[in-house]
Amino acid sequence: MANEPSIPYDNLPGLPPSADVESKAVLKQCLAATRALAELKGVGGLIPDQTILINAIPLQEARLSSEIENIVTTQDELFRAAMDESKVTDPATKEVLRYRTALRRGSDLLKSDGLSIRMILEVCRVLRGMPALEFRSADEQVCIGSRTTGEIHYTPPRGGSVLLAKLRNLEAFLASSDDLDPLVRMALAHYQFEAIHPFTDGNGRTGRILNILLLLHAGLLDIPVLYLSRFIVRNKPVYYRLLRRVTEDGDWESWLIYMLNGVEETAQLTTGRIRAIAELHSETIARCRRELPRVYTRELIDLIFRRPYCKTAFVVDAGLAERKTASEYLRELERIGVLEGKKIGREVVYRHPALLDALKA
Repeated sequence: MANEPSIPYDNLPGLPPSADVESKAVLKQCLAATRALAELKGVGGLIPDQTILINAIPLQEARLSSEIENIVTTQDELFRAAMDESKVTDPATKEVLRYRTALRRGSDLLKSDGLSIRMILEVCRVLRGMPALEFRSADEQVCIGSRTTGEIHYTPPRGGSVLLAKLRNLEAFLASSDDLDPLVRMALAHYQFEAIHPFTDGNGRTGRILNILLLLHAGLLDIPVLYLSRFIVRNKPVYYRLLRRVTEDGDWESWLIYMLNGVEETAQLTTGRIRAIAELHSETIARCRRELPRVYTRELIDLIFRRPYCKTAFVVDAGLAERKTASEYLRELERIGVLEGKKIGREVVYRHPALLDALKA
């Protein structure tokens, strides 16, 4: 049983839990989630250029993950901003774009450092745009509660040495080679990270990035295309209630089944999304070959799928045409209804509506 909600939970138990958490119900849901992930891993090959997925789907995740923290931006604003991040001035959009950058940084560190405390710290540094950020110190305390009533629901362990000891335990747990199913390990680690709450801000987004890094590390996915933020947004009250039930009652089973159900549902949704994108990609190739034989190249079609918002400079930079010809290519794609052009400032930006609709699905 945890301390009183207003008292720092310095006695937060380490991982793994003392009880056997892999109940029959948990393992049954684990099997269903693993099958859904295997199907998702397989359909990635339907799209020859997987950077289409790596560029676009993380932006959707970034938007939804940030929405959980009440950082709101629209899909159109986000993809338009991603064309040139150096020109973004809106604070919410900047913050969401940093999520994708943090995911990439975490993926790089995963290859060199594995699942480490350093990787967790670096991910949050990028998320918050604070290169000198550190874990909470002994005099930095945070409380989690209701913004409307002011009621405190939970107070994480103190900062400083207490917090670092908890993080070292988490790091050791992630590196251990016991027989726990990797999806169970991910769900346990997600709770523990959120319970430690090592930063003054950015814990939720960092924890959600950690989820995808754990799936990559376990080999359950080859590329980062499964994200739980949509599931959490739709089931937000349940998410927070079950976190508290682990803390207050040690109810691991309900929490694990919730997370495993989220993995299964999200994998199925993402598989459907990838199939839709692959079908649209094939249809667009066939249509452009038929209607624009002088303009069509496979490289041009791949480019407008990597860039849901495209402009002449992208075609030029890809080496597909000189500026005048590149501009003509995009106008022709607009003429047959593949793209929609809109003048923004001094240039025309071309939106790919069918792709954006597929990404929303």
